[in-house]
Amino acid sequence: MSDPRIYVIIPAFNEENGVGQVLSEIPEGLVTEVVVVNNASTDDTERVAKAGGATVLREAVSGYGRACLKGIAYVKEATPTPEVIVFLDADHSDYPEEMIDLVQPILQDKADIVIGSRVLGQKETGSMTPQQIFGNWLATRLLKLFYGVKFTDLGPFRAIRFSSLIEMNMQDKTYGWTVEMQLKAAKMKMRCLEVPVRYRKRIGFSKISGTLKGTVLAGYKILYTIFKYV
Repeated sequence: MSDPRIYVIIPAFNEENGVGQVLSEIPEGLVTEVVVVNNASTDDTERVAKAGGATVLREAVSGYGRACLKGIAYVKEATPTPEVIVFLDADHSDYPEEMIDLVQPILQDKADIVIGSRVLGQKETGSMTPQQIFGNWLATRLLKLFYGVKFTDLGPFRAIRFSSLIEMNMQDKTYGWTVEMQLKAAKMKMRCLEVPVRYRKRIGFSKISGTLKGTVLAGYKILYTIFKYV
């Protein structure tokens, strides 16, 4: 892995208590640039991210996918062209030091997209709600049924070859982002791989699984996206 061009995109909505720890745990020397997309935060997320050494972009309209698209638009302008993009949450639920396990198969030309699977790895008790566990189970089985690809998780911690990401022409601006990426990888016959990752209780309150409205909307959007592309 001689001087790989790896960019990290971190969507962040009111994550002032977690984003600094996430940035401090990214393996030193591995990443070219870390981009935190401040997604309509009303707290000190932006200040903390800048203090942690990240490039901070602002996306005023809330939406996980919208924040990711903002980050992609930025790295598309990078020179030289990035090789790998890593997506990582800002809530400190993932272990950024495991990033090497996600990017290595891509850099070794063994995969185009690598999903960090919490199902295959170790989850701290209470780190995923029952509705998250069930939603993952249902969505991955539907992906197998309709797209012929076997995943165990829609985990947000993932790495993808930059050229593959651009070819996907990602569209979703909210909760369907992760499943859109995985189903498009299947439809486009990309080499998909999962690696076990650890997962812990997030810092702060989940804006999706922590509310009934967020859970319902996320579930609907994931199912809608799966059937939309069949």
